[in-house]
Amino acid sequence: MLIDRAEGQGATPLWLVSESMLPKWLGGIDKAGAAWLSAHGFQAERARVLAVPAPAGGIAAAVLGLGTLADAAQPSLWDGAACAERLPAGTYALAAPLAPAAATQFALGWLLGCYRYNRFRSQPKPAPAARLVVPEGADAAYARAADEAIGWARDLVNTPANELGPAELADAAAELAREFGGQCEIHQGESLRREYPLIAAVGQGSERAPRLIDCRWPRPGAPRVTLVGKGVCFDSGGLDLKPSAGMLLMKKDMGGAACALGLARLLLSMQAPVQLRLLIPAVENSVSGAAYRPGDVWPSRKGLTVEIGNTDAEGRLVLADALADADSERPELLIDLATLTGAARTALGPDLPALFASQGSLAEAARAAGESVCDPLWPMPLWSGYDEELASRVADLNNVSPGPFAGAIIAALFLKRFVTATPEWLHVDLYAWNPKDRPGRPQGAEAQGLRALYALIRSKFG
Repeated sequence: MLIDRAEGQGATPLWLVSESMLPKWLGGIDKAGAAWLSAHGFQAERARVLAVPAPAGGIAAAVLGLGTLADAAQPSLWDGAACAERLPAGTYALAAPLAPAAATQFALGWLLGCYRYNRFRSQPKPAPAARLVVPEGADAAYARAADEAIGWARDLVNTPANELGPAELADAAAELAREFGGQCEIHQGESLRREYPLIAAVGQGSERAPRLIDCRWPRPGAPRVTLVGKGVCFDSGGLDLKPSAGMLLMKKDMGGAACALGLARLLLSMQAPVQLRLLIPAVENSVSGAAYRPGDVWPSRKGLTVEIGNTDAEGRLVLADALADADSERPELLIDLATLTGAARTALGPDLPALFASQGSLAEAARAAGESVCDPLWPMPLWSGYDEELASRVADLNNVSPGPFAGAIIAALFLKRFVTATPEWLHVDLYAWNPKDRPGRPQGAEAQGLRALYALIRSKFG
Protein backbone atom coordinates (compact mmCIF):
# COMPACT_ATOMS: atom_id res chain seq x y z
CA MET A 1 0.00 0.00 0.00
CA LEU A 2 0.93 3.68 -0.24
CA ILE A 3 1.11 5.95 2.78
CA ASP A 4 1.33 9.73 2.76
CA ARG A 5 4.63 11.44 3.44
CA ALA A 6 3.46 12.78 6.80
CA GLU A 7 3.08 9.18 8.03
CA GLY A 8 6.45 8.05 6.74
CA GLN A 9 8.81 9.34 9.41
CA GLY A 10 11.56 6.84 10.14
CA ALA A 11 10.92 4.83 6.95
CA THR A 12 13.62 2.45 5.74
CA PRO A 13 15.54 3.92 2.77
CA LEU A 14 15.07 2.07 -0.52
CA TRP A 15 17.87 2.41 -3.08
CA LEU A 16 17.43 1.78 -6.81
CA VAL A 17 20.74 0.64 -8.30
CA SER A 18 21.66 -0.29 -11.86
CA GLU A 19 24.57 -2.56 -12.83
CA SER A 20 26.64 0.34 -14.15
CA MET A 21 26.29 2.42 -10.98
CA LEU A 22 26.78 -0.48 -8.55
CA PRO A 23 30.57 -0.15 -7.96
CA LYS A 24 30.38 3.59 -7.20
CA TRP A 25 27.29 3.13 -5.04
CA LEU A 26 28.88 0.34 -3.01
CA GLY A 27 31.84 2.62 -2.33
CA GLY A 28 29.54 5.20 -0.80
CA ILE A 29 27.76 3.02 1.74
CA ASP A 30 29.05 1.59 5.02
CA LYS A 31 31.43 -1.36 4.80
CA ALA A 32 29.11 -3.73 6.65
CA GLY A 33 26.31 -3.12 4.16
CA ALA A 34 28.64 -3.52 1.20
CA ALA A 35 29.99 -6.76 2.66
CA TRP A 36 26.45 -8.09 3.17
CA LEU A 37 25.51 -7.37 -0.45
CA SER A 38 28.75 -8.92 -1.70
CA ALA A 39 28.24 -12.02 0.42
CA HIS A 40 24.80 -12.48 -1.16
CA GLY A 41 26.15 -12.03 -4.67
CA PHE A 42 24.13 -8.91 -5.37
CA GLN A 43 24.94 -7.65 -8.87
CA ALA A 44 21.99 -5.26 -9.31
CA GLU A 45 20.16 -7.81 -11.44
CA ARG A 46 16.79 -6.55 -12.70
CA ALA A 47 14.03 -6.94 -10.11
CA ARG A 48 16.31 -8.48 -7.47
CA VAL A 49 15.44 -7.08 -4.04
CA LEU A 50 17.61 -7.39 -0.97
CA ALA A 51 17.21 -6.10 2.60
CA VAL A 52 20.35 -4.99 4.45
CA PRO A 53 20.26 -5.73 8.21
CA ALA A 54 21.01 -3.12 10.86
CA PRO A 55 23.70 -3.92 13.48
CA ALA A 56 21.14 -3.83 16.28
CA GLY A 57 18.56 -5.84 14.37
CA GLY A 58 15.86 -4.86 11.92
CA ILE A 59 16.47 -3.50 8.43
CA ALA A 60 18.91 -0.67 7.83
CA ALA A 61 18.15 -0.28 4.10
CA ALA A 62 16.76 -2.09 1.08
CA VAL A 63 18.07 -2.17 -2.46
CA LEU A 64 16.43 -2.94 -5.79
CA GLY A 65 18.45 -3.98 -8.81
CA LEU A 66 17.63 -2.27 -12.10
CA GLY A 67 19.83 -4.43 -14.32
CA THR A 68 21.22 -2.70 -17.37
CA LEU A 69 18.80 0.24 -17.19
CA ALA A 70 20.83 3.22 -18.35
CA ASP A 71 19.06 5.80 -16.19
CA ALA A 72 18.39 4.74 -12.61
CA ALA A 73 16.05 7.72 -12.28
CA GLN A 74 13.65 6.12 -14.78
CA PRO A 75 12.56 2.73 -13.38
CA SER A 76 9.44 1.09 -14.75
CA LEU A 77 6.31 0.45 -12.75
CA TRP A 78 7.16 -3.28 -12.68
CA ASP A 79 10.28 -2.41 -10.65
CA GLY A 80 7.96 -0.98 -8.03
CA ALA A 81 5.88 -4.16 -8.16
CA ALA A 82 8.94 -6.30 -7.48
CA CYS A 83 9.66 -4.29 -4.32
CA ALA A 84 6.13 -4.61 -3.00
CA GLU A 85 6.09 -8.37 -3.48
CA ARG A 86 9.59 -9.19 -2.24
CA LEU A 87 10.40 -6.81 0.61
CA PRO A 88 9.63 -7.85 4.19
CA ALA A 89 6.95 -6.04 6.15
CA GLY A 90 7.81 -2.46 6.99
CA THR A 91 7.64 1.09 5.71
CA TYR A 92 10.00 2.16 2.93
CA ALA A 93 10.85 5.45 1.25
CA LEU A 94 12.91 6.04 -1.89
CA ALA A 95 16.41 7.11 -0.93
CA ALA A 96 16.88 9.25 -4.04
CA PRO A 97 14.28 11.31 -5.91
CA LEU A 98 12.81 10.31 -9.26
CA ALA A 99 11.36 12.43 -12.02
CA PRO A 100 7.64 13.02 -11.32
CA ALA A 101 6.42 10.67 -14.07
CA ALA A 102 8.78 7.90 -12.95
CA ALA A 103 7.81 8.45 -9.31
CA THR A 104 4.14 8.05 -10.23
CA GLN A 105 4.81 4.87 -12.21
CA PHE A 106 6.89 3.41 -9.37
CA ALA A 107 4.08 4.10 -6.89
CA LEU A 108 1.48 2.53 -9.17
CA GLY A 109 3.71 -0.50 -9.71
CA TRP A 110 3.99 -0.92 -5.95
CA LEU A 111 0.20 -0.98 -5.67
CA LEU A 112 -0.16 -3.45 -8.55
CA GLY A 113 2.31 -5.72 -6.81
CA CYS A 114 -0.23 -6.03 -3.99
CA TYR A 115 -3.05 -7.38 -6.22
CA ARG A 116 -4.55 -10.72 -5.22
CA TYR A 117 -7.72 -12.44 -6.46
CA ASN A 118 -9.16 -14.22 -3.44
CA ARG A 119 -12.90 -14.36 -4.07
CA PHE A 120 -13.13 -18.15 -4.21
CA ARG A 121 -10.30 -19.11 -1.83
CA SER A 122 -11.18 -20.47 1.60
CA GLN A 123 -7.65 -19.46 2.64
CA PRO A 124 -6.95 -16.10 0.93
CA LYS A 125 -3.47 -15.32 -0.30
CA PRO A 126 -2.18 -12.52 1.93
CA ALA A 127 -1.30 -9.21 0.31
CA PRO A 128 2.26 -7.94 0.76
CA ALA A 129 2.80 -6.09 4.04
CA ALA A 130 5.48 -3.69 2.77
CA ARG A 131 4.35 -0.05 2.61
CA LEU A 132 5.75 2.72 0.42
CA VAL A 133 5.85 6.38 1.36
CA VAL A 134 4.45 8.31 -1.60
CA PRO A 135 7.56 9.34 -3.58
CA GLU A 136 8.27 13.03 -3.91
CA GLY A 137 6.62 14.41 -7.04
CA ALA A 138 4.38 11.37 -7.56
CA ASP A 139 0.71 11.82 -8.49
CA ALA A 140 -0.67 9.67 -5.69
CA ALA A 141 -4.29 10.33 -6.68
CA TYR A 142 -3.67 8.92 -10.15
CA ALA A 143 -1.72 5.94 -8.82
CA ARG A 144 -4.52 5.00 -6.43
CA ALA A 145 -7.26 5.55 -9.03
CA ALA A 146 -5.40 3.54 -11.67
CA ASP A 147 -4.77 0.71 -9.22
CA GLU A 148 -8.47 0.60 -8.33
CA ALA A 149 -9.52 0.62 -11.99
CA ILE A 150 -7.03 -2.08 -12.98
CA GLY A 151 -7.90 -4.24 -9.97
CA TRP A 152 -11.60 -4.00 -10.78
CA ALA A 153 -11.05 -4.92 -14.43
CA ARG A 154 -8.85 -7.85 -13.40
CA ASP A 155 -11.47 -9.05 -10.93
CA LEU A 156 -14.13 -9.03 -13.64
CA VAL A 157 -11.99 -11.07 -16.04
CA ASN A 158 -10.90 -13.50 -13.32
CA THR A 159 -14.50 -14.19 -12.30
CA PRO A 160 -15.69 -17.55 -13.70
CA ALA A 161 -18.48 -17.52 -16.23
CA ASN A 162 -20.97 -19.24 -13.91
CA GLU A 163 -20.71 -16.14 -11.69
CA LEU A 164 -20.49 -13.49 -14.42
CA GLY A 165 -22.83 -13.59 -17.37
CA PRO A 166 -24.50 -10.83 -19.40
CA ALA A 167 -26.77 -9.83 -16.50
CA GLU A 168 -23.92 -9.56 -14.00
CA LEU A 169 -21.81 -7.58 -16.48
CA ALA A 170 -24.74 -5.21 -16.93
CA ASP A 171 -24.99 -4.86 -13.14
CA ALA A 172 -21.32 -3.89 -12.94
CA ALA A 173 -21.79 -1.20 -15.60
CA ALA A 174 -24.96 0.10 -13.97
CA GLU A 175 -23.19 0.36 -10.62
CA LEU A 176 -20.39 2.38 -12.24
CA ALA A 177 -23.00 4.71 -13.74
CA ARG A 178 -24.66 5.19 -10.34
CA GLU A 179 -21.35 5.74 -8.55
CA PHE A 180 -20.34 8.58 -10.87
CA GLY A 181 -23.74 10.14 -11.55
CA GLY A 182 -24.26 8.74 -15.03
CA GLN A 183 -27.08 7.07 -16.91
CA CYS A 184 -27.37 3.41 -17.87
CA GLU A 185 -29.82 1.95 -20.39
CA ILE A 186 -30.04 -1.80 -21.03
CA HIS A 187 -31.47 -3.08 -24.34
CA GLN A 188 -32.70 -6.67 -24.32
CA GLY A 189 -35.53 -8.79 -25.61
CA GLU A 190 -37.53 -7.35 -28.50
CA SER A 191 -35.75 -4.00 -28.27
CA LEU A 192 -32.41 -5.75 -28.78
CA ARG A 193 -33.66 -7.86 -31.70
CA ARG A 194 -35.00 -4.75 -33.40
CA GLU A 195 -32.15 -2.32 -32.74
CA TYR A 196 -29.11 -4.62 -32.49
CA PRO A 197 -29.89 -7.76 -34.52
CA LEU A 198 -26.35 -9.14 -34.68
CA ILE A 199 -25.96 -8.98 -30.89
CA ALA A 200 -29.31 -10.74 -30.50
CA ALA A 201 -28.32 -13.41 -33.04
CA VAL A 202 -25.04 -14.29 -31.32
CA GLY A 203 -26.66 -14.50 -27.89
CA GLN A 204 -29.86 -16.32 -28.80
CA GLY A 205 -28.40 -19.78 -28.22
CA SER A 206 -27.94 -19.17 -24.49
CA GLU A 207 -30.51 -19.24 -21.71
CA ARG A 208 -28.74 -16.13 -20.38
CA ALA A 209 -30.25 -13.41 -22.51
CA PRO A 210 -27.98 -11.05 -24.47
CA ARG A 211 -27.89 -7.31 -23.77
CA LEU A 212 -26.57 -4.05 -25.11
CA ILE A 213 -25.36 -1.91 -22.20
CA ASP A 214 -25.32 1.84 -22.87
CA CYS A 215 -23.86 4.14 -20.19
CA ARG A 216 -23.44 7.90 -20.47
CA TRP A 217 -21.86 10.59 -18.33
CA PRO A 218 -22.98 13.90 -19.87
CA ARG A 219 -20.70 16.94 -19.72
CA PRO A 220 -22.17 19.60 -22.05
CA GLY A 221 -19.62 21.23 -24.30
CA ALA A 222 -16.85 18.71 -23.57
CA PRO A 223 -15.30 16.52 -26.29
CA ARG A 224 -17.16 13.25 -26.78
CA VAL A 225 -15.26 10.01 -26.18
CA THR A 226 -17.02 6.69 -26.75
CA LEU A 227 -15.69 3.34 -25.53
CA VAL A 228 -16.94 -0.01 -26.85
CA GLY A 229 -15.96 -3.25 -25.09
CA LYS A 230 -16.55 -6.80 -26.28
CA GLY A 231 -18.55 -8.54 -23.56
CA VAL A 232 -18.69 -12.22 -24.58
CA CYS A 233 -19.00 -13.69 -21.10
CA PHE A 234 -18.24 -17.18 -22.33
CA ASP A 235 -17.42 -18.36 -25.83
CA SER A 236 -18.00 -22.01 -26.67
CA GLY A 237 -17.49 -21.19 -30.34
CA GLY A 238 -21.17 -21.82 -30.97
CA LEU A 239 -22.02 -24.53 -33.50
CA ASP A 240 -18.46 -24.17 -34.82
CA LEU A 241 -17.49 -25.60 -31.46
CA LYS A 242 -14.08 -24.95 -29.95
CA PRO A 243 -12.02 -27.93 -28.75
CA SER A 244 -12.03 -28.38 -24.98
CA ALA A 245 -8.56 -26.84 -24.60
CA GLY A 246 -9.74 -23.80 -26.52
CA MET A 247 -12.53 -23.18 -24.02
CA LEU A 248 -10.42 -23.20 -20.86
CA LEU A 249 -9.80 -19.44 -20.84
CA MET A 250 -13.01 -18.34 -22.49
CA LYS A 251 -14.30 -16.72 -19.32
CA LYS A 252 -11.88 -13.95 -20.35
CA ASP A 253 -13.64 -13.29 -23.66
CA MET A 254 -15.29 -10.32 -21.96
CA GLY A 255 -11.83 -8.87 -21.34
CA GLY A 256 -12.46 -6.01 -23.75
CA ALA A 257 -15.56 -5.00 -21.77
CA ALA A 258 -13.64 -5.24 -18.50
CA CYS A 259 -10.84 -3.03 -19.85
CA ALA A 260 -13.39 -0.52 -21.19
CA LEU A 261 -15.12 -0.45 -17.80
CA GLY A 262 -11.79 0.02 -16.04
CA LEU A 263 -10.81 2.83 -18.41
CA ALA A 264 -14.16 4.52 -17.84
CA ARG A 265 -13.66 4.27 -14.07
CA LEU A 266 -10.22 5.85 -14.31
CA LEU A 267 -11.44 8.69 -16.53
CA LEU A 268 -14.33 9.38 -14.16
CA SER A 269 -12.24 9.10 -11.00
CA MET A 270 -9.72 11.58 -12.38
CA GLN A 271 -12.48 13.88 -13.67
CA ALA A 272 -11.20 13.85 -17.23
CA PRO A 273 -12.80 16.74 -19.16
CA VAL A 274 -14.69 14.57 -21.65
CA GLN A 275 -18.27 13.59 -22.31
CA LEU A 276 -18.07 9.82 -21.91
CA ARG A 277 -20.19 7.07 -23.41
CA LEU A 278 -19.67 3.33 -22.83
CA LEU A 279 -21.25 0.60 -24.96
CA ILE A 280 -20.95 -3.10 -24.09
CA PRO A 281 -22.59 -5.87 -26.12
CA ALA A 282 -22.95 -8.60 -23.48
CA VAL A 283 -23.65 -12.14 -24.69
CA GLU A 284 -22.84 -15.79 -24.14
CA ASN A 285 -22.02 -17.73 -27.32
CA SER A 286 -23.60 -21.11 -26.61
CA VAL A 287 -24.75 -24.27 -28.37
CA SER A 288 -28.45 -25.08 -28.49
CA GLY A 289 -31.27 -25.58 -30.92
CA ALA A 290 -31.75 -21.83 -30.93
CA ALA A 291 -28.09 -21.02 -31.71
CA TYR A 292 -27.27 -19.10 -34.85
CA ARG A 293 -25.74 -21.25 -37.60
CA PRO A 294 -22.95 -21.20 -40.17
CA GLY A 295 -24.51 -20.03 -43.43
CA ASP A 296 -27.16 -17.85 -41.77
CA VAL A 297 -27.57 -14.31 -43.07
CA TRP A 298 -28.38 -11.61 -40.53
CA PRO A 299 -29.09 -7.91 -40.82
CA SER A 300 -27.04 -5.45 -38.80
CA ARG A 301 -27.90 -2.16 -37.13
CA LYS A 302 -26.09 -0.35 -39.94
CA GLY A 303 -28.24 -2.04 -42.58
CA LEU A 304 -25.50 -4.26 -44.01
CA THR A 305 -26.32 -7.95 -44.20
CA VAL A 306 -23.77 -10.44 -42.89
CA GLU A 307 -23.31 -14.07 -43.89
CA ILE A 308 -22.07 -16.20 -41.02
CA GLY A 309 -18.97 -18.02 -42.24
CA ASN A 310 -18.05 -19.13 -38.73
CA THR A 311 -19.98 -18.88 -35.47
CA ASP A 312 -16.69 -18.68 -33.55
CA ALA A 313 -16.06 -15.25 -35.07
CA GLU A 314 -18.83 -13.82 -32.90
CA GLY A 315 -16.92 -10.97 -31.30
CA ARG A 316 -16.77 -8.89 -34.46
CA LEU A 317 -20.51 -9.38 -34.94
CA VAL A 318 -21.52 -8.00 -31.55
CA LEU A 319 -18.99 -5.18 -31.87
CA ALA A 320 -20.37 -4.28 -35.30
CA ASP A 321 -23.79 -3.30 -33.96
CA ALA A 322 -22.33 -1.40 -31.01
CA LEU A 323 -19.82 0.42 -33.23
CA ALA A 324 -22.55 1.38 -35.71
CA ASP A 325 -24.51 2.95 -32.86
CA ALA A 326 -21.44 4.78 -31.55
CA ASP A 327 -20.44 5.93 -35.03
CA SER A 328 -23.85 7.50 -35.67
CA GLU A 329 -23.01 10.18 -33.08
CA ARG A 330 -19.59 11.01 -34.62
CA PRO A 331 -17.69 11.31 -31.32
CA GLU A 332 -14.33 13.06 -31.33
CA LEU A 333 -12.72 9.73 -30.42
CA LEU A 334 -14.12 6.20 -30.69
CA ILE A 335 -12.21 3.28 -29.12
CA ASP A 336 -13.14 -0.39 -29.09
CA LEU A 337 -11.36 -3.03 -27.03
CA ALA A 338 -11.75 -6.74 -27.65
CA THR A 339 -10.19 -10.15 -27.15
CA LEU A 340 -10.85 -10.62 -30.82
CA THR A 341 -8.39 -12.87 -32.68
CA GLY A 342 -5.90 -15.62 -32.04
CA ALA A 343 -4.04 -14.24 -35.05
CA ALA A 344 -3.05 -11.14 -33.07
CA ARG A 345 -1.59 -13.34 -30.34
CA THR A 346 0.28 -15.46 -32.88
CA ALA A 347 1.81 -12.32 -34.37
CA LEU A 348 2.54 -10.36 -31.18
CA GLY A 349 2.28 -12.72 -28.22
CA PRO A 350 0.31 -12.12 -25.02
CA ASP A 351 1.95 -8.85 -23.92
CA LEU A 352 1.43 -6.71 -27.03
CA PRO A 353 -2.14 -5.74 -27.95
CA ALA A 354 -2.57 -5.13 -31.67
CA LEU A 355 -3.60 -1.56 -32.45
CA PHE A 356 -5.51 -0.49 -35.56
CA ALA A 357 -6.35 3.14 -36.26
CA SER A 358 -8.25 5.16 -38.82
CA GLN A 359 -5.28 7.54 -39.07
CA GLY A 360 -1.56 6.92 -38.87
CA SER A 361 -1.04 9.93 -36.62
CA LEU A 362 -3.60 8.56 -34.16
CA ALA A 363 -1.88 5.16 -34.10
CA GLU A 364 1.46 6.81 -33.40
CA ALA A 365 -0.01 8.97 -30.62
CA ALA A 366 -1.52 5.86 -28.99
CA ARG A 367 1.72 3.92 -29.34
CA ALA A 368 3.71 6.77 -27.76
CA ALA A 369 1.18 7.10 -24.93
CA GLY A 370 1.51 3.40 -24.17
CA GLU A 371 5.29 3.57 -24.19
CA SER A 372 5.26 6.49 -21.76
CA VAL A 373 3.33 4.50 -19.13
CA CYS A 374 4.75 1.00 -19.74
CA ASP A 375 1.46 -0.21 -21.25
CA PRO A 376 2.42 -1.14 -24.82
CA LEU A 377 0.21 -1.00 -27.90
CA TRP A 378 1.62 -2.20 -31.22
CA PRO A 379 0.34 -0.56 -34.45
CA MET A 380 -0.83 -2.89 -37.20
CA PRO A 381 -2.00 -1.95 -40.72
CA LEU A 382 -5.61 -1.60 -41.83
CA TRP A 383 -4.50 -2.96 -45.20
CA SER A 384 -7.35 -2.32 -47.63
CA GLY A 385 -5.93 -4.88 -50.05
CA TYR A 386 -7.41 -7.62 -47.87
CA ASP A 387 -10.88 -6.09 -47.81
CA GLU A 388 -12.09 -8.34 -50.62
CA GLU A 389 -11.49 -11.34 -48.33
CA LEU A 390 -14.80 -10.43 -46.64
CA ALA A 391 -16.83 -10.90 -49.83
CA SER A 392 -20.00 -12.99 -49.72
CA ARG A 393 -22.01 -14.49 -52.61
CA VAL A 394 -25.31 -14.03 -50.81
CA ALA A 395 -24.92 -11.03 -48.47
CA ASP A 396 -23.13 -7.70 -48.23
CA LEU A 397 -20.19 -9.32 -46.46
CA ASN A 398 -19.04 -12.45 -44.65
CA ASN A 399 -17.83 -12.40 -41.06
CA VAL A 400 -14.66 -14.37 -41.91
CA SER A 401 -12.20 -14.84 -44.74
CA PRO A 402 -11.99 -18.16 -46.61
CA GLY A 403 -8.20 -18.08 -46.26
CA PRO A 404 -5.90 -18.61 -43.24
CA PHE A 405 -3.88 -15.39 -43.45
CA ALA A 406 -3.96 -11.94 -41.79
CA GLY A 407 -6.75 -12.83 -39.38
CA ALA A 408 -6.32 -9.82 -37.10
CA ILE A 409 -6.24 -7.38 -40.03
CA ILE A 410 -9.30 -8.92 -41.66
CA ALA A 411 -11.23 -8.75 -38.37
CA ALA A 412 -10.30 -5.06 -38.07
CA LEU A 413 -11.40 -4.47 -41.67
CA PHE A 414 -14.74 -6.08 -40.85
CA LEU A 415 -15.22 -3.62 -37.98
CA LYS A 416 -14.16 -0.74 -40.22
CA ARG A 417 -17.24 -1.38 -42.39
CA PHE A 418 -19.32 -0.19 -39.42
CA VAL A 419 -17.29 2.94 -38.61
CA THR A 420 -17.80 5.31 -41.52
CA ALA A 421 -18.55 8.71 -39.97
CA THR A 422 -16.16 9.06 -37.03
CA PRO A 423 -12.79 10.54 -38.08
CA GLU A 424 -10.73 9.10 -35.20
CA TRP A 425 -11.26 5.43 -34.37
CA LEU A 426 -9.00 2.98 -32.54
CA HIS A 427 -9.45 -0.79 -32.42
CA VAL A 428 -7.43 -2.68 -29.79
CA ASP A 429 -7.16 -6.47 -30.17
CA LEU A 430 -5.89 -7.64 -26.77
CA TYR A 431 -5.34 -10.82 -24.77
CA ALA A 432 -6.43 -9.63 -21.29
CA TRP A 433 -4.44 -12.41 -19.63
CA ASN A 434 -1.01 -13.03 -18.10
CA PRO A 435 0.08 -16.57 -18.98
CA LYS A 436 2.79 -16.61 -16.28
CA ASP A 437 3.59 -14.96 -12.94
CA ARG A 438 5.73 -11.82 -12.92
CA PRO A 439 5.99 -8.99 -10.37
CA GLY A 440 2.74 -7.04 -10.45
CA ARG A 441 1.36 -9.33 -13.16
CA PRO A 442 0.14 -12.56 -11.55
CA GLN A 443 -1.00 -15.35 -13.81
CA GLY A 444 -4.57 -14.50 -14.72
CA ALA A 445 -6.46 -11.43 -15.83
CA GLU A 446 -4.75 -8.32 -17.14
CA ALA A 447 -6.18 -4.87 -17.93
CA GLN A 448 -4.23 -4.18 -21.10
CA GLY A 449 -4.34 -0.81 -22.81
CA LEU A 450 -6.16 0.88 -19.95
CA ARG A 451 -3.34 3.18 -18.85
CA ALA A 452 -2.17 3.81 -22.42
CA LEU A 453 -5.60 4.90 -23.59
CA TYR A 454 -6.11 7.04 -20.50
CA ALA A 455 -2.81 8.81 -21.26
CA LEU A 456 -3.86 9.25 -24.90
CA ILE A 457 -7.25 10.74 -23.97
CA ARG A 458 -5.71 13.14 -21.46
CA SER A 459 -3.05 14.23 -23.96
CA LYS A 460 -5.71 14.95 -26.59
CA PHE A 461 -8.39 16.58 -24.45
CA GLY A 462 -6.62 17.87 -21.35
